[in-house]
Amino acid sequence: MLDISEKVIIIMGSSSGIGEATARLLASRGAKLVIAARREDKIKQLANELGEKVFYQAADVTNREQVQAVIDLAIKEFGRIDVLYNNAGIMPQGNLSNLEYDKWEQMLNINIMGVLNGLGAVLPIMKKQQDGLIIATDSVAGHVVYPGSAVYNGTKYAVRAIMEGLRQEEFSNGIRSTIVSPGMVRTELFNTVGSSKIEDSLREMASQEGKSLSPEDVAHAVVYAIEQPKHVTISEVLIRPSMQVI
Repeated sequence: MLDISEKVIIIMGSSSGIGEATARLLASRGAKLVIAARREDKIKQLANELGEKVFYQAADVTNREQVQAVIDLAIKEFGRIDVLYNNAGIMPQGNLSNLEYDKWEQMLNINIMGVLNGLGAVLPIMKKQQDGLIIATDSVAGHVVYPGSAVYNGTKYAVRAIMEGLRQEEFSNGIRSTIVSPGMVRTELFNTVGSSKIEDSLREMASQEGKSLSPEDVAHAVVYAIEQPKHVTISEVLIRPSMQVI
């Protein structure tokens, strides 16, 4: 495993859950971080806790200019970017017949365009460096389809396709891609479900022994991918709670 103490890593969607846990773990390993999320108060507090090698920038991943500002901050402070971790996402649930167009559009913008906006902003830098790793949080939902989640499933299938396309297009430029696909994780993602009945059911399931992961469990998978030498690509980490069926 590589020493990651000098790696420059950007984490989009780092104000809570998997993003926050990953930032804490990477900071403990000495990495140089730029953390970003919509909630500036949260990331400011986190950056202050993690020390002088951590900078923050408020950003909505659906806004290309704000995403670009995060990339620019990393270059300004550190001069290079080794890893971009696209972690922001939401998970509204409900049958297609509910016709929740606004939720569908929001999910497409955050879960898919958010990844593309980060990818588009960092690719020119990584191509110039001839080096870089781009990671995205996918999901078990990007591998299976189940009722009430078709659009969310679709966004996660799309992320899988985009990240594999990235690998095929850019490997000759030294750019690697990884997706981390967790099963159920105890995070604020539950708050985005949009149905109190479904949210309560998910929270009840998550409280049962062996049926959910902690954010720290997933953070270790992310760091595992980052620690690999340049000639090794971890294309995907699929990580489930031991008692999860799907």
